[in-house]
Amino acid sequence: MSGPRGDAIAVAQLFLLRRVRDRIDREFDQPLNVEELAAGVHMSAGHLSRQFRVAFGESPYSYLMTRRIERAMALIRRGDQSITDICFAVGFSSLGTFSTRFSELVGLSPSRYRAAVVDGDHDLPTFIVKNVLRPVRNREVPPVGPH
Repeated sequence: MSGPRGDAIAVAQLFLLRRVRDRIDREFDQPLNVEELAAGVHMSAGHLSRQFRVAFGESPYSYLMTRRIERAMALIRRGDQSITDICFAVGFSSLGTFSTRFSELVGLSPSRYRAAVVDGDHDLPTFIVKNVLRPVRNREVPPVGPH
């Protein structure tokens, strides 16, 4: 796909992929699946998944889970809702699935994360805390222990 036509197709494809990403960002708390997202931009689910991964470095499902967990982390830091309420507020339908995904991305269970945030005696600006405490996929987490 080189030349003007190939570039136009690539730009059009990227536009559609950004629409999908924007929809996930807006509707992360709604039940979303790849088939529905793909239908919204007139692609097959497989094609959307492959192209989304090429464009953004992760699958649409992984991107959705990361958005949900980021929002859950913010709500936990705010401290005025139960973990169960937060689970449902960010779009999960199962507390077990929420806890598993949260632990995978953050490295702590939601309740341990809450305890760490509440007990953390840090006087760091919020934007630094947010960047340090953002969810990280397991493949990105450095190994723990003696080297």
